[in-house]
Amino acid sequence: MRSYIFLFLLVFTLAPLTLQGQKSSRKITLSGRVADKDSQPVKGAVIFIDKVKTDVVTDDQGKYRIRVSPAASEILVFSLFSGVSSQNIDGRTVIDFILTGETRDVPGNDSGNKDAMAAGDRNREKDKEEGRLVFDPKDARHSSYQSIYDMIRGRFPGVEVSGNNIRIMGSSSFHVSTEPLFVVDGVIVNSIDNISPQTVRSIEVLKGPDATVYGTRGSNGVIVITRISGKD
Repeated sequence: MRSYIFLFLLVFTLAPLTLQGQKSSRKITLSGRVADKDSQPVKGAVIFIDKVKTDVVTDDQGKYRIRVSPAASEILVFSLFSGVSSQNIDGRTVIDFILTGETRDVPGNDSGNKDAMAAGDRNREKDKEEGRLVFDPKDARHSSYQSIYDMIRGRFPGVEVSGNNIRIMGSSSFHVSTEPLFVVDGVIVNSIDNISPQTVRSIEVLKGPDATVYGTRGSNGVIVITRISGKD
């Protein structure tokens, strides 16, 4: 009888500790909205937790939702064209962001790839940079392109274009497909077939460390296209 009483007391004593351990390891859900300086939703912004990139990006309304460890202390949001912002979590579960175009302090954004991170800066005056081409709409050649693929073909070292297929050499793919990731006006798209060459302002190719901001999705490289008006 005494052994049963002892066993009951032991289980009764350890049960709260077990529940407390499970509770402390349970993840919490963070959510919020990301907007630009004009209060417009930012789609495709990448979420970092404690300076580590996640696979979570904002949706069409600029909203995100992510489960994190209770020990997480900082959340950072990065958009190629809208900038970056970070906040301390401090026990909050709803955290909104306003991006003003600032791109400094992005994890992994050292001095060697800042130009790649600032690919969306339309105020740069240079006509050509390494891995990036800026097109002048007044140039007669601008209207001679038959497709977006004609604009890319033969213009970037290590980029092969065959028909409507693009392959960036030197990329380390984790996928069956060798097609790069396409980003148009800051938004990730599945295809660039319908983009008119006459609307293109600049094209940039990212690969290797410069493409890591997109995680495994950028393992085949990234083609970043900025259009003149941001609309087709």
